[in-house]
Amino acid sequence: MSTESITPLRQRMIEDMNARKLCAGTQRGHIHSCKRFAMFLKRSPDTATAEDIRRFQLHLSETGASICNRNRTMTGLRFLFRVTLRRLDLAGEIYHIREPQKIPLVMSQDETRRLLAVANSLKVRVLLSLGYGCGLRAGEVVRLKVKHIDSAQKIIRVEQSKSLPLRRRGAARTAMSCCRPRRSICYANGGRCAHRVMMPERRWRNAGCFLAPSAASR
Repeated sequence: MSTESITPLRQRMIEDMNARKLCAGTQRGHIHSCKRFAMFLKRSPDTATAEDIRRFQLHLSETGASICNRNRTMTGLRFLFRVTLRRLDLAGEIYHIREPQKIPLVMSQDETRRLLAVANSLKVRVLLSLGYGCGLRAGEVVRLKVKHIDSAQKIIRVEQSKSLPLRRRGAARTAMSCCRPRRSICYANGGRCAHRVMMPERRWRNAGCFLAPSAASR
């Protein structure tokens, strides 16, 4: 999308989101929510009234939007009215629906062992072991760098985690065993077999553990 196609209202909202350090995914979601509201109104959102917001929320309910999707949409609109437009009266018309609590599906120890057993490479096995044993998200595992792993204290430093700039995870014994010097998880040396790789020298500390050198430096 060219910069000429961005309306002044959207540009101001983007600036407000950037000033508050909202991540790119959150910003895209908020912009999508406002576009959806504008399509419903068939005019700019800054001309909306309390009745328009009431009708839009009723429209989401009648069209079968899920509770999660509906709450996400209204969160974007609330940012628009509360922050960008300073219309606290309209922001007060927005409500969220309580989502039902769901019991998460958790793999048993036997299922986990079978999953690791069918991993087709050591790299994949280490990825899965760290994610399961240390409670890491998939994106957090692939973004790990050599300097983030403290084998002595059995701690993994997680950067760019969801909603937090930094957090530390205690590593399970089995997962941490993958990080021993002669079984390094670092593939920054060009992808040679991990069991032949010693723990990287100081110059590799900023390298990604599972990414190729070119991707890790981005």
